[in-house]
Amino acid sequence: MTSLARVSLTGALLVFAMVRFEAADAQPHAKMAADAGAIERGKYIVESVAMCARCHTPNNQAGEGDRSNWLKGGPLQIRPTYPVANWAVITPRLAGGPPNTEDEFIRLMTTGIARTGAPPRPPMPTFHMTRADAEAVLAYLKSLKN
Repeated sequence: MTSLARVSLTGALLVFAMVRFEAADAQPHAKMAADAGAIERGKYIVESVAMCARCHTPNNQAGEGDRSNWLKGGPLQIRPTYPVANWAVITPRLAGGPPNTEDEFIRLMTTGIARTGAPPRPPMPTFHMTRADAEAVLAYLKSLKN
């Protein structure tokens, strides 16, 4: 092999290695950007559409959602105006991820069926989100500290 061929081969291998390194380095950044987008979408759904904090966040003395206990569950402070069978009195923690498995949570958010095989107890609505929205909600909840 001539020295020119060796230099060309070495250069080609170096370029190939650099391209592979840059492509591998770009993947985590793209995933982080996608994760950040899902978390922001989930935050929007949780805080502005589904209004999860109304039940899953204890109120402070002023009757406002206590941000120090954001989505940490506790006694349900909403009462029905008439008797409702099976009304929930305790709400589960959502911050850090719901108490059930990820698959059970996605099923609940997309079909309205809880891990028990029945709809959730009132006043929890039976959501019928798209899978992408349910996954975004889960990403947001998991991003919150317990």
